[in-house]
Amino acid sequence: MLALLSFRGFNQRLSFSFHSPLNLALSLYRPLMASAFSSGSPSPPLKRVGTHNGSFHCDEALGCFMIRLTDKFSNAEIVRTRDPQVLESLDAVLDVGGVYDPSQDRYDHHQKGFQEVFGHGFSTKLSSAGLVYKHFGKEIIAKELQVDEEHPDVHRLFLAVYKSFMEAIDAIDNGINQYDTDQPPRYVNNTHLSSRVGRFNLDWIEPDQSAEKENEAFQRAMALAGSEFLESLQFHARSWLPARSIVIECLSARFDIDPSGEIMVLNRFCPWKLHLFELEQELKIEPLIKYVLYQDDRSKHWRVQAVAVSPDRFESRKALAAQWRGLRDEELSKVTGIPGCVFVHMSGFIGGNLTYEGALAMARASLKL
Repeated sequence: MLALLSFRGFNQRLSFSFHSPLNLALSLYRPLMASAFSSGSPSPPLKRVGTHNGSFHCDEALGCFMIRLTDKFSNAEIVRTRDPQVLESLDAVLDVGGVYDPSQDRYDHHQKGFQEVFGHGFSTKLSSAGLVYKHFGKEIIAKELQVDEEHPDVHRLFLAVYKSFMEAIDAIDNGINQYDTDQPPRYVNNTHLSSRVGRFNLDWIEPDQSAEKENEAFQRAMALAGSEFLESLQFHARSWLPARSIVIECLSARFDIDPSGEIMVLNRFCPWKLHLFELEQELKIEPLIKYVLYQDDRSKHWRVQAVAVSPDRFESRKALAAQWRGLRDEELSKVTGIPGCVFVHMSGFIGGNLTYEGALAMARASLKL
């Protein structure tokens, strides 16, 4: 059975509140759709993109959303079918058909022998969404940034969005566990995007199991998956990328702060932890940073924070001195011999001082203790 989703009225048919993440996807979708058409000339025939009908998953919902953000498939009609003859006639096919051939815009991953990965150090087998992202992700990102695809920021975001968003979708769809263990999980997690998309499938007790009802559900799945993809992309473009630049600048100045090269000062507070770990590896930083100093926006006091041994661990590379931990104010200043001390946490992962000079003195003293 063939089921056709004509998305030409997609924006008008679905209405959401201003704060809805789905509204974000639809509002960003509109200018990209319109860009494929020129005023005063006949509209080109719409491309037709196929995927399977029946039960759907996050990967094809997101893949269909993303491919329609490209110039080649802007405003394409989505055809949901498993009919081989119909699939053969379409301009692109995702998640069905048993063929991966980007030269023919065929993006299935279920066939025997398929082992395609994203590359760039990633080894997770791709889903249909991952395949679309691999071949069209840079174009989509360049449009969001309004720069050329060869701009270095495009490549950085291409890798960052795959790592933080796309890879999990590929892994879940291909049944790849997050951890290498035979132990059962300690809790059930049905809150991730793939689970939430899956809940749009028609419930078995739903009296209307028609193709039209199923297609409406698939539209909602596309909008949800697409909105979260765009939110991830926008976060990385507007927040992650500028923070990375700040950390690079501060990391390069580390020897100006202290001859050890183990203390970094943020000249402007930003999310720094993941950037620091990645940049230390990328730039082969030696010795590793032990302490990061930054000013607290609210109190205007200075913080000295010990860097963790890894992003997912609580242990510090070098915690603040054991004899300081749990002390505060004058008592702490007396023990350290450093004026203006405010506190040191019981675990030694963070401390505070009224001034930059005091916080730097605490970091320098802890390096030697």
